[in-house]
Amino acid sequence: MHTVIIKNNREAAIMREGGGKLAEIMEKLEKNLKPGASTFDLDKLAEKLVFSIGGKPAFKGYNSGFSRPFPTTLCTSLNDEVVHGTPRKDKIINDGDILKIDIGMKYKEFYVDMARSYAVGDISEKAQKLIAVTEQSFWEGIKNLKAEKFLSDYSKAVQKYVERRGFSVVRNLVGHGIGQELHEDPQIPNFYNKKYQDVKLAAGMTLALEPMVNAGSFETVLGKDGWVFVTRDGSLSAHYENTVVITEKGVEILTIP
Repeated sequence: MHTVIIKNNREAAIMREGGGKLAEIMEKLEKNLKPGASTFDLDKLAEKLVFSIGGKPAFKGYNSGFSRPFPTTLCTSLNDEVVHGTPRKDKIINDGDILKIDIGMKYKEFYVDMARSYAVGDISEKAQKLIAVTEQSFWEGIKNLKAEKFLSDYSKAVQKYVERRGFSVVRNLVGHGIGQELHEDPQIPNFYNKKYQDVKLAAGMTLALEPMVNAGSFETVLGKDGWVFVTRDGSLSAHYENTVVITEKGVEILTIP
């Protein structure tokens, strides 16, 4: 049974403030993306920026129960890495790469979370399409969401949009509720599965919606470091995420500048 925590106006306002600040940090990180840059340096910049606005990194030290605590502020996932790639000094961004940056922050006791996929230098036409389809699938997913609608409406819309364009939705990784905890109920698949318990939406629900899309098969495997997920077939992957709040009339995106 899901226990979904409804946020009041004050709590939503805090998350709106934090989300705006997190989006500004992401914009600053994007400006530092170039071939030859180290993901380690991006991570150190992100941590500095988070602390400078009174936040705290959400991922660093987080323990999911499956491995040791996550070591960094950012998740930086390259090419066939889907999510949870760790920044390292020897993990260099090259021309033609897809880099996924996922960042979460605790701000005034509430968490916000977002991710973007970036083209580094010149990338292939298929890679460009993958990034665009992943982002647009998010917008397709939220088009009809509002209070009294069902979470499965989002899942169905994302899957339909992605698969009609020849890509696949990752099945073993999902979005989540968010608030005073980084991961709250409900789990939010980006595909429809009738076995999942559906959730009727209500105003004040805050959700981290995050399509993860592969160019090839939807299957992923856990990498040797125990954190990163990679595509089983070595195909490219993209990721797009925003923290949102459900309203009576629709969806408000909190992680925008």
